[in-house]
Amino acid sequence: MDAANPLQQLLLRGLGTTTLVAERLRGVTQNWVSSGRLDPNEASALVDDVLKALRGETPELEQQVGRNLERNRDNLLQDFGVPSQKEVDELRGRIDRLEQQLRQMNRPE
Repeated sequence: MDAANPLQQLLLRGLGTTTLVAERLRGVTQNWVSSGRLDPNEASALVDDVLKALRGETPELEQQVGRNLERNRDNLLQDFGVPSQKEVDELRGRIDRLEQQLRQMNRPE
């Protein structure tokens, strides 16, 4: 490993961390199976699900996280008093109608 290449170091550390997490998770689930707290099939599925998430192979989880982030962003903007796009569009429509009414009132007859 090239000590001068920080990207390579980060990649290898990430792989090491993932491997460590996988080993620890397998150990914990094996203990749960031994103590009867977890079914062996459930333990295997749990390990597979966590490893898929670590590898980024869970699009449904990513979609759910994305929806949660959007909802949190929308709530934060609402708390700050920033109008939603729908509210802005409604106001634009009202302004257009008022401008049209004003033009009609100011027309010479």
